[in-house]
Amino acid sequence: MLQEFWESKQQQRAAFPSEGVVVYESLPSPGPPFVSYVTLPGGSCFGNFQCCLSRAEARRDAAKVALINSLFNELPSRRITKEFIMESVQEAVASTSGTLDDADDPSTSIGAYHYMLESNMGKTMLEFQELMTIFQLLHWNGSLKALRETKCSRQEVISYYSQYSLDEKMRSHMALDWIMKEKESPGILSQELRMALRELEEARKAGQELRFYKEKKEILSLALTQIYSDPDTSSLSDDQLSLTALCGYH
Repeated sequence: MLQEFWESKQQQRAAFPSEGVVVYESLPSPGPPFVSYVTLPGGSCFGNFQCCLSRAEARRDAAKVALINSLFNELPSRRITKEFIMESVQEAVASTSGTLDDADDPSTSIGAYHYMLESNMGKTMLEFQELMTIFQLLHWNGSLKALRETKCSRQEVISYYSQYSLDEKMRSHMALDWIMKEKESPGILSQELRMALRELEEARKAGQELRFYKEKKEILSLALTQIYSDPDTSSLSDDQLSLTALCGYH
């Protein structure tokens, strides 16, 4: 049913016209409980939240969660409209120390969020989620702070990253950031990975969208793999790593 739903969407060219594959991934395990993830066109990811005694059961459960969210995404309330933006900004103000006046100032967090929503007018929340995940990751690994120090405005950063998808190249550059952090604070990579795995499991069991947590796990795993398998990476100086990472973002 999930596959048919997204094939129908593709035929209508209503969403993610360049991506039409639903991808399943089962975690290797010698025995139950089994874990399966399903990634939808556009990148949103869901997993089984029940305790599953077989891989097939885990796959079906993950597909069920993804299908429910796909159908829910079709509701008018999940599309970004002026009314939706107003309500979202008000909720953001209520949960932070900002004010409604900040919504018109892109240099503030509220203003940047408002700008991102307006730039994606008419899209659904699953379509908007990929851009949000990119900025969650950039904030998590400190890249947004580094970009602000280069005098890039939030509006410029948003406009730049709105043109790109979260791909292997971007993951590799983020992994380089964490290799630099590991050189400065040995052990931080393993610590972050343990936290990311715990967050991923908790979010999966709660039936939440998992892309952010799963990307964190994959970026950190990539960084650890590069450190232990590539002697050239471990011998790079801080200045060389910094230059490589910064070039990736520009």
